[in-house]
Amino acid sequence: MADPAEHREEEEAAAGGEDEDTGAQVAPIVKLEEVAVTTGEEDEEVLLDMKAKLYRFDKEGNQWKERGTGTVKLLRHKETAKVRLVMRQSKTLKICANHLVAATTKMQEHAGSDKSCVWHALDFADGDLKEEMFAIRFGSVENCKKFKDTIEEIAEQQEKNEEKENEEVSSAAGLVLKLSVSEAKKEENAEKEEASAEDKKDGKD
Repeated sequence: MADPAEHREEEEAAAGGEDEDTGAQVAPIVKLEEVAVTTGEEDEEVLLDMKAKLYRFDKEGNQWKERGTGTVKLLRHKETAKVRLVMRQSKTLKICANHLVAATTKMQEHAGSDKSCVWHALDFADGDLKEEMFAIRFGSVENCKKFKDTIEEIAEQQEKNEEKENEEVSSAAGLVLKLSVSEAKKEENAEKEEASAEDKKDGKD
């Protein structure tokens, strides 16, 4: 009869043999290519980045509804200098606010709280441009004040930019009008000269 101890040693040796490294190179079945992930923020400069909780006013239910807790950013485009507000939920990274900060953007204190403020905007977070009323709450009075002050500074700068653009458009329109009048006078003078030349020719005949 075989010794149980010897039988165990044989089993262990056999098991150990299964794990023996053969030195063979195993290539992956599918080769995964690197994919560049873009957020749409690559051409923008971060002016502000803070944690907050966002609410949207539901007109049908006549109540405030939470949009999510996450990071609110103010981003300025490097070429156009336009600034937009973007907020993403922390866990899902879903966009819960996405709109331009316009010259008409006004921040107001919300419900008597110095940690939150409210404003109106044409928002594009859901894929459609629509009028929304938002409220945002920060963890401290300082953060709320910084957010509010930064928005007001941006709105003021946007107003100046719009005034400058309007002046440039008006100036360009005035220049076009002057050129049009000048061209009209040239054409009128040319017609008069042509008519005068024809009259002289008829007189000779």
